[in-house]
Amino acid sequence: MKSSLDRRSVLFLDVDGTLLPFGPGCEQREADPLRRLDSRWGIRLASLPVELVWATTWEDEANTEIAARLGLSPLPVVRWPEPSPAEEREDQWFGMHWKTRTLVAWADGRPFVWVDDEITDGDREWVRARHPGRALLHRVEPGRGLAEADFAVIGDWLKAS
Repeated sequence: MKSSLDRRSVLFLDVDGTLLPFGPGCEQREADPLRRLDSRWGIRLASLPVELVWATTWEDEANTEIAARLGLSPLPVVRWPEPSPAEEREDQWFGMHWKTRTLVAWADGRPFVWVDDEITDGDREWVRARHPGRALLHRVEPGRGLAEADFAVIGDWLKAS
């Protein structure tokens, strides 16, 4: 999973809606949705002083289908366990995303950035209450996907650490 010696910040990266825009405002004419990938983002992501980690239901396919197209080496992949009934109730109560609990556990106290199109205020509240490190939960507009403005927010947050 991760080395206990590596205490850099983690950047958890979603794919659909983040790297692959979809929905209103998105040009979806291509037969191959992977053509919507912006190859510039690979260089930008690789230059960030973080450990990049796939946080997507694509899991290993993110490495086989997306990493090389972005010029990235294969990245670690978060595995999604089945939540317990108690965890599902808590997720509903907080109105949080099903990924949140697993990402906080994966970060293991390290500072982290989570870039996704489905982040809610419930996720932010839950992370503030349960994660001892700094965290930036950054929501990307799914019809636009990752953009320069998002990199500016992430960069400012990383500089402030």
